[in-house]
Amino acid sequence: MKIALMDSGIGLLAAAAAVRRLRPDADLVLSSDPDGLPWGPRTPEDLTERAVAVAEAAAAHRPDALIVACNTASVHALPALRARLEPGIPVIGTVPAIKPAAAGGGPVAIWATPGTTGSPYQRGLIDEFARGIDVTEVPCPGLADAVQYADEQAIDETIAAAAALTPRDVRAVVLGCTHYELVAERIRAAVQQPGLPPLVLHGSAGAVAAQALRRSGARPSTDPAASAPGLTVLLSGRAEQLPRTALTYAEGRMLAETSPAI
Repeated sequence: MKIALMDSGIGLLAAAAAVRRLRPDADLVLSSDPDGLPWGPRTPEDLTERAVAVAEAAAAHRPDALIVACNTASVHALPALRARLEPGIPVIGTVPAIKPAAAGGGPVAIWATPGTTGSPYQRGLIDEFARGIDVTEVPCPGLADAVQYADEQAIDETIAAAAALTPRDVRAVVLGCTHYELVAERIRAAVQQPGLPPLVLHGSAGAVAAQALRRSGARPSTDPAASAPGLTVLLSGRAEQLPRTALTYAEGRMLAETSPAI
């Protein structure tokens, strides 16, 4: 089977690694847009145009499903992507894991990009799934860019700034941008308070990977004898190798080690 993932940058690595864990035999197509990032400041129309181009580059490889591994693209471009590709290719969007975080009780913090924080989209999810729960929306300016370029100093500084805005008694943090999942343990270390129960982090990678398998009619398989799967990397439509910055993260290294690039 073949699963495609799309994002503006390397935020798709977390979901790709989750797919690899569920189906070690699956070929992966990673389609991103380094020529056009960041997508966040773009108008919804411009972002949708870029997202459709990235999705069509992935769709040319005939995947069984496409994961939109980007919260911003899921907010603005998901209807256009589904109109363009479905029913031939199931399209799975990424939604911040507010529902499972709220199910565990509060207080909850939602770390997200400034454009998503306070947006009608995010507020709608809070109203739907976290009514009556103490929820704090935490903007994280610069964190996604710092992760994208593996800027260690900027990652430390932006995480520290967001942690300072996070109430000390939070029990769970929703990682509302796929890039943040690549530095999840650094976020945990910055927010966890001594003497309090272990902080629970809620990302979306595992859920969207499982949904992609369901929508494609496949089942998880951990067969160690599975043949080495392929990895296709598309950078703004060009066939390339994994960006060097991707290898900074455990997810990127795992993909590189388990998949011969094709």
